[in-house]
This record gives sequence, C-alpha cells and structure tokens, in this order.
Amino acid sequence: MKPLVLCADDFAVHAGASQGIVQLARQGRLSATSAMVLSPRWPQDVALLQELRDRIDVGLHLDWTSEFAVHAGHGLSLGAAMRRALLGGFDATAAQGVIERQLDLFEAQWGAPPDHVDGHQHVQQFAGIREPLIQTLARRYPGRLPYVRVSQVLAGVAEHLGFKSRVISALGANALAALADRKDVPRTQALLGVYDFGGDTARYAALMDGWLANAPTGGLLMCHPAAASPPDDAIGAARGREYSYLGGADFAAALARAQVALVRGRTHYTRGHDAAARLDR
Repeated sequence: MKPLVLCADDFAVHAGASQGIVQLARQGRLSATSAMVLSPRWPQDVALLQELRDRIDVGLHLDWTSEFAVHAGHGLSLGAAMRRALLGGFDATAAQGVIERQLDLFEAQWGAPPDHVDGHQHVQQFAGIREPLIQTLARRYPGRLPYVRVSQVLAGVAEHLGFKSRVISALGANALAALADRKDVPRTQALLGVYDFGGDTARYAALMDGWLANAPTGGLLMCHPAAASPPDDAIGAARGREYSYLGGADFAAALARAQVALVRGRTHYTRGHDAAARLDR
C-alpha cells in the first residue's frame, strides 16, 4: 500500500468545518488536520479533537490572510500578502512575533506542540515568513520537531489549473524545502488537492482519482471539508461536496483501487531530507 497523508485544513474556521473534520476523522477518512487558532471558535472546538489525539496529526494552520488575522492586527488580503512576498518579503522580526503568538495559542488549548505547521493560503512559504518559521520551530521544539508542509504542487496532476499551481509553488516552495533541510526540520514532499473549488461531486471524485493515482511517496493531500457552512463562506459549497464524498463509499473504493493507505505524517516524516526514504519503509 502507498502511504499518503490526508490533511483537512481550516479546523475552527466555523462550527461546521470543525464538526465535519472530526466526523471524517472518526471514520478513518483523514489522517491530519490543521487549526486556525486565531478563530474565536478554537478554544471551544478544540475539545472535539481530544478523542482523536492519538489517531490523527493536529497542527497549526499559520494565518496571515483571514478575517481572524485582520482582527488580530497583522492580517492583510491574499493579494497584498503575495505582493509583499514578491517585493522584498515580510519583516522577519515582526513575522517571528506573529508565529510565536500563534504557536502559543495552539499550545494553550491543545496542551502540546503541533504535530505539523502549514499555512492558510500557503503563507508558510512566503519570503520573510518561511525563514523565521523554520528558525522558530528548530529553536522551540528541538526534541520534537513538527513537520512543515511544503506547498510544491505535483507537476502533471493539475494541468488545467497550471497557473494556480505554478503560483503556489513559485511563492517559495523550493526555498522553504531548502531551509527545512538545512535545519533538519521534517517536511512534506509534493502537495496534492489543489483545484479551483468548482464543479460537482463527480468532478471532485474524478480529481481525487487522479491525485491518488499520481501521489508520490512523501506526498500530502489537502482538503477543506465541512458538514455545513455559513452563507458568507466563499468555498462553502465545495466544503460540503468534499465532506459528502470523503465520508462515502466512493472514497473508500477509490483508496482501495489506488492501493493508498492514509497515514500520520508524525509517524513517517523525520528530517526534511530523508522524509521520502522514511515513507518508503
């Protein structure tokens, strides 16, 4: 069986997302989730995860671009964040403070370090953020390093979304991977699950077939399910489709056809440069 980490992003973005993620994890349909700790729901929704503490990875969804980040005082739009990353990068000292605060908020409720760190809209690899992130993780967790998601979209899997995939990767995937390797911070390999959130459940199922068939050793597939979403959730319809599909028999059949086993990254990723070798075992 080919091992694959399946991570549900946006835990605590709203109640429906938290509830949907927990239900899928109970079914064994996820192996990780990442939490938006700036959300006012995080302190209460974290209780839902307690029963899953030893069954899935629970990590930090580092946030610079949501409404929660704006309310926290450091947030900005995705477009503005991308421009800043491309035109000199974020101020590393200020970014370190933001990273430390979100790690503190995570630990205050979870009672342990995150199993992994990724980023809302891939900000974890933006210039000026990636450097203090790796430095902070290496200093703060020397004996239990979280693994870091490298948003390097797998070539050839999403040709119809080529521009989006190239932009995600170009905003720092190679640089983040190199930084992680130099500090021996565990990291993922290729990222799957990128699409435009459009279409119906049949389209998502077809995309999933492609992701599973092409998933390399060391890969991570992201998803954004929710049992229900408020009207102002821009991807609420997609969240519902993902939740329905991932919880159903068709997904179980797709995993079996592709001979894919969902695994925890915490168990398989070791240091950045040998993550793939570990996953081959």
